[in-house]
Amino acid sequence: MNWIYSTDDPLLQTLIGCFYIFIVIIILTRIIGLRSFAKFTAYDFAFTIAIGSIISSTLTSSTSLVHGSIAIAGLLLITYFFSFLQRKSPALSSLISNAPLLLMDGNDILYDNLKFARIEKEQLIAKLREANVLNYDQVYAVVLESTGDISVLHSSYDKKDENFDEELLSGVRRSTSSSV
Repeated sequence: MNWIYSTDDPLLQTLIGCFYIFIVIIILTRIIGLRSFAKFTAYDFAFTIAIGSIISSTLTSSTSLVHGSIAIAGLLLITYFFSFLQRKSPALSSLISNAPLLLMDGNDILYDNLKFARIEKEQLIAKLREANVLNYDQVYAVVLESTGDISVLHSSYDKKDENFDEELLSGVRRSTSSSV
């Protein structure tokens, strides 16, 4: 029965740790800002997972509360520092982050870009369904974002009734051979 409950389990310590870590996360997020857990880049996503892992190991007594808090603060400070550097240096930004990639240009599926991104046509179609696209003519663009998310830019009805702002595709690679 020890795998369900053990009298050695530090339940009170875990509950106190939960409260403590919750307060630490709130304070750090208030200091560093809302971008702390944003998922703008692949490294943002990796840092968020790393922080979750630190929280887990801290709450299961693998490490002390102070040690876990310092590790979380360190990672959040690094993300803050890198986001600051990215704003100052476009070269660093392009080195750290992948540029978004166009998967569909209007109703044309860009098969070379799908192949480059290792995305199957069926996965693309699933994203179109998820976005409630009823036919290819509604699609303005489908973009594989730098975070790995897929954005579907489409009209609700007939494209003739809506204007598409091309600025929405600024910074998006049109082909795998071009950088932007």
